[in-house]
Amino acid sequence: MTEALEDGNLISKTEAFFTFVVLSSWRDSITVLKSCESLSPWAENLQIVRRCCDSIAWKISQEASEVINGEKNWWFEEMSTLRIDYFTRIVTGLRAKGSKPEIIGSCIVHYGERWLPEGRGNELQWNITGGATREEDSRPIREQRIIVESLVSLLPSEKEAVSCKFLLKMLKMAILYSASPALVAELEKRTGLVLETADVNDLLIPSYTAGNKIKLISSTEENIMHNVDVVQRILEYFLLYEQQQQQQLLPGPLAVSKLLDNYLAEIAKDPNLPVTKFQFLAQSLPENARKSDDGLYRAIDTYLKTHPSLSDHDRRRLCKVMNCGKLSVDACAHAAQNDRLPLRTMIQVLFAEQMKIRATVQGKSQTEIADNSDQESSWLSTNKEVKALKLELEKVKSQMAEMQRDHSDLQQERQKQNIKQGNSSGWTIRWQRIRKSALFNLKTDGEETDEVNKRPNNIGKGSFRRRQSLS
Repeated sequence: MTEALEDGNLISKTEAFFTFVVLSSWRDSITVLKSCESLSPWAENLQIVRRCCDSIAWKISQEASEVINGEKNWWFEEMSTLRIDYFTRIVTGLRAKGSKPEIIGSCIVHYGERWLPEGRGNELQWNITGGATREEDSRPIREQRIIVESLVSLLPSEKEAVSCKFLLKMLKMAILYSASPALVAELEKRTGLVLETADVNDLLIPSYTAGNKIKLISSTEENIMHNVDVVQRILEYFLLYEQQQQQQLLPGPLAVSKLLDNYLAEIAKDPNLPVTKFQFLAQSLPENARKSDDGLYRAIDTYLKTHPSLSDHDRRRLCKVMNCGKLSVDACAHAAQNDRLPLRTMIQVLFAEQMKIRATVQGKSQTEIADNSDQESSWLSTNKEVKALKLELEKVKSQMAEMQRDHSDLQQERQKQNIKQGNSSGWTIRWQRIRKSALFNLKTDGEETDEVNKRPNNIGKGSFRRRQSLS
């Protein structure tokens, strides 16, 4: 079989066929790689796998096609059929040959969508309710963990290479299959850099993991549905990145504030979620990150509705996170009639609503709210106005207390008058008898003289004639 006996033996012919026929064809190289899966030790020793991977990487790098508007290149589907170790070798070769990060990232996303479908997590969730996994299920879990760790190690360092949705999916899979803590931390950090493009459904990471046995991450006392701690760390990475970039007033924090409020509204439906976790996550953003607190009010109201047995102290502490001055007119009208809110918060909402009406009457500019109640309403602009409002609120409270004291004093005086009324009734009867008596009808001499003088003269003449006729 060697060339020692005669030229053109089997080895030389096989080598020529492999070099000029197999390696020159894309599909033949893929077919040979798939065949090597069952012959791994021999294929590795003969350098067949290495040569096929290098040939495929070279052919891909020579292609001028790019990912445009989310369209996949023709070789994505063929690459996704390979085993993970072969796929890793090809992608490593692409990176060494200077391929664009967007193309490499799209290839990794396509491979992950094929081998890590969404249904795997739901199947494991059903296993949680049924009990622990069987022994034969541990092998697929190890294989899935290897795929996740390999794909994450291949991700380009550029933040635009893959979407935030894919990063969160990989994070879910990494937690689910108990990947290394360093890999989970790397995914959390990368997700925090592009958090403003995330969706609230992607942030709902379940609180369970899969290993030799499926178990809940949370304890039996706090059987939480969603992993809030992971989202908290992602948010911290985002705030740290924004602080380093000094982009506090750009649309990124505003988008994250709405995303966080929607996430809080979703996790607030969990009856086992502690108020400390909810409050700590709600106040993680800086004060200037939210232009409107309508979304935060909706989340707090949902939490209070789901937890009716919450103590008054926890209710007041939770409502302190919300700024009543940043509520819209519709939100103020709803909060003023919300019995779940503490009395102090309702008073603050009423006061804020009155100030909005006053500002509107005075001609101050207010932002109109169309279909979304999360629009900004700027009625407080300086710290002086805030202090003035606080002073006016204290005056109102003092006036209310004074009115209550006056009301109690009036009630006491009325009771005293009712007691005295029984004693004065005898004097009233006696006074009426004196007025009816004859002594009260007597007239003074001066009054009689005046009456006589005021009588007309014809009265005297009539009496004189009457006397003559009688005579």
